[in-house]
Amino acid sequence: MSHLKKGSKKLLNAWAFYDWANSVYSLVISSAIFPIFYGALTIVKKDGKIVDDTVTFLGVDFNNDTLISYVTGIAFLVVSFLSLFLSGISDYIGNKKGFMKFFCYMGAVSCIGLFWFNLDYLWLGLLCYFLALIGFWGSIVFYNSYLPDIAYKDQQDRISAKGYSLGYIGSVLLLLICLAMILMHKTFGFENEDFPTRLSFILTGVWWIGFSQYTYYYLPRGNNRKQKLTRNILFNGFKELKKISLKIRENKSLRRYLYAFFLYSMAVQTIMLIATYFGIEELDWGEQDATTGLIVSILLIQLVAVLGAFLTSRISERIGNIKTLIGINFIWIAICIYAYFITTPFQFYGAAASVGLVMGGIQSLSRSTYAKFIPDEAIDTASYFSFYDVAEKIGIVIGMFSYGLVAQLTGSIRYSILFLVLFFFLGVLLLFRVPKSKF
Repeated sequence: MSHLKKGSKKLLNAWAFYDWANSVYSLVISSAIFPIFYGALTIVKKDGKIVDDTVTFLGVDFNNDTLISYVTGIAFLVVSFLSLFLSGISDYIGNKKGFMKFFCYMGAVSCIGLFWFNLDYLWLGLLCYFLALIGFWGSIVFYNSYLPDIAYKDQQDRISAKGYSLGYIGSVLLLLICLAMILMHKTFGFENEDFPTRLSFILTGVWWIGFSQYTYYYLPRGNNRKQKLTRNILFNGFKELKKISLKIRENKSLRRYLYAFFLYSMAVQTIMLIATYFGIEELDWGEQDATTGLIVSILLIQLVAVLGAFLTSRISERIGNIKTLIGINFIWIAICIYAYFITTPFQFYGAAASVGLVMGGIQSLSRSTYAKFIPDEAIDTASYFSFYDVAEKIGIVIGMFSYGLVAQLTGSIRYSILFLVLFFFLGVLLLFRVPKSKF
């Protein structure tokens, strides 16, 4: 494909469309069907009440939530190391699209592998979950780094918001297809809900690979270096990374923003990962089906998030990115405090709508704000964005382990949610310390 010029509509849309392709992982695997499937597989209930949520793995008994949070945390540590390690190499040889494809395909194939998840071969199921997570977040490192390459600064907020909006809409579409198969399984010729639930994991992988081809067709290979693969590639990759780390250290605005992002993103991502588990274990659903209620709340979050991303990009144009992010963080603090007191499904839906509104905004604006802090002449954008993504991933690791530890010590996820307020508060303090800029 001929090289499209930076800022061209076709290139911007092709880049944003990868959100449509990959976000099905976030919804089906991270938030909706897999957590409910995992809960049904690992929780023993009697008369609607949980009597046993212990899972034995490698000869050790774990609380089911604690086990999945630890596996998630370890996977994010691996992603953090790999993204730093590989981004320098990809910038050196000028082929970040190749790395993006590798992680995309590995993640999608691993999603398909979740079809065979069962307690008899728990290690295999957790391995597929582990590799799917690495594939998703690994590809995101390289995907995000294209933003300053394909869009000018005045385009970045809107196209970042458009990407997230496409992701929310596309993932809801696939989720509705999967839910139709699960809830109306007899109409589709399935004997029970188990097979269509597992089939959802296959559809997720196929969707992800299939729709990503449009993005790959138009995205450039990387920067213009085109260095050859040599035995010194590892050394040169690290040299590239060290050079960028020194530039970030010298850029006070970028450095301080990265610290702030690390703290508040830690809380945001942890809440998004544990929301479904919170709904399963902490709410009194009464006669209402908990699974249906959780799915409704997840759909609500996704659809409201489209509006949130759109509104946030418009507000930031008026008052600036940093001020907008400070305001959104205060709303997150209020939501966490409110969530501590939630007991009914109706209250949960209210919290879900609020989360959706600020989730779309904080994700899209955080990405575009970081892109704006990168110097215009920079060509090592994968290396720059690897620090952004590592801040996010290490934050998630700390957040997930904190959540698992607090939940284990207190026996309640509520205290974990309340504990996350601290990270939002510290993030706000650091955002106030980011030097004033044009945005």
